[in-house]
Amino acid sequence: MNRLALTTALALAATLAGCGREPAPLQYGADPQLPEPERGLLPDMVIAEPAGWGDRLPTVPEGFEVRAIATDLRIPRQTLVLPNGDILVAEGRGGNAPSLKPKDVIAGPIKAAGTTQVESGDRLTLLRDADGDGDYEVQTVFADDLDAPYGLALVGNDLYVANQDAVVRFDYRPGQTQASAGTPETLTQLPSEINHHWTKAMTASADGRLLYVGIGSNSNITERGMVAEADRAMVWEIDAATGMHRPYATGLRNPTALAIQPGSGQLWAVVNERDELGPDLVPDYLTSVREGGFYGWPWAYWGRNVDDRVRPRNPDKVAESITPDYSLGAHVAALGLDFSSPVMGPEFADGAFVGMHGSWNRSEPVGYKVVFVPFRNGRPSGDPIDFVTGFRDDDGPTRGRPVGVTVDPRGALIVADDLSNTIWRVARTGAGAGMPTQEPDPAGDEGADGTPVAPAETSTPPP
Repeated sequence: MNRLALTTALALAATLAGCGREPAPLQYGADPQLPEPERGLLPDMVIAEPAGWGDRLPTVPEGFEVRAIATDLRIPRQTLVLPNGDILVAEGRGGNAPSLKPKDVIAGPIKAAGTTQVESGDRLTLLRDADGDGDYEVQTVFADDLDAPYGLALVGNDLYVANQDAVVRFDYRPGQTQASAGTPETLTQLPSEINHHWTKAMTASADGRLLYVGIGSNSNITERGMVAEADRAMVWEIDAATGMHRPYATGLRNPTALAIQPGSGQLWAVVNERDELGPDLVPDYLTSVREGGFYGWPWAYWGRNVDDRVRPRNPDKVAESITPDYSLGAHVAALGLDFSSPVMGPEFADGAFVGMHGSWNRSEPVGYKVVFVPFRNGRPSGDPIDFVTGFRDDDGPTRGRPVGVTVDPRGALIVADDLSNTIWRVARTGAGAGMPTQEPDPAGDEGADGTPVAPAETSTPPP
């Protein structure tokens, strides 16, 4: 039997094994219902058959409209809205970790079947809405020859890009459509050997002095040994001027998106948790990130629930493990995070948007949407609200997979879709138009209205 036939047969067997399960427990919120772990030869797997959008569009709440503002990209991951209204898109695919177990050989083609087949962009693309009508007429390569860029942040005139192997810095002037000639400056190298989890999420502190970079683990649960996990499964804090860095928080299996909460300056993250404990374990989560905090991986999950597969055990670290703030559900693959603002309207004024790339290891797929998590008094409060859906039909093909989400100051949500290679813009009906792209001040240090260009930050994290 050839590999494709073997993969298909085993995938079908895994899918059938998942039929007839009890209803899934409540997975959202601060106190999710965690079932008993399940172990087996293979997790449930479903091949997501991609299909084009055709004349269809994603579904958004009443009172909003959605349009594609960029197409034919090459694996768009994260976006950054620049002070003049331009949008930068990080495009690329990284990682090349060797298979460790038969499961990896089987899962690889199944996961690949649900992804785009275009070549990795390894570039930044710039989008511009020159006349403010909500259509981005300019789509041009801003910088290329990068290495799976993912995280983006702008601080003054410094544009930081988190490649899979290093944070690099470009000199940026408002209005540029192409990066300055020459190789960008390397601020600091990042762990890149093996790169089981290759994405490097990034955001800047409110004052612009510090960068935070999320670095995922090199395995599911230390199958390659703890030596391979050096400087991984954590958030680094990096001095934006010098590149000096230190661990800021640890025990985060794969922090795929980071954002600074407006007002408080608190760092938040979405984290992809471990696999192979059943379809309803372990929940991916949204959490504030405490300086010096430990969040459990690999010895514990969701607080102090011990993962018995990990040896040797470490009860001292389990006792330190912080319970995350908010469960998003198991295997939803949260990859995007940004905080809302009043420009999104009263019902979506206070909270966070989360992009869910979607599962591959469940008989009943989950994710494949963008949700809004309401906040109250600075904390998540209430059930998540579907905000952009329709990426996957209930019983049919997958049309898109959301990754990064960014709130545009004009009152729109920018969504990167790395399956259809599209950037979507969601805005209130009739409010698609906004201020046109501002022309740069001749001095280069001020905006078109004469005000200084303030430091800007963004959250970014796919697999």
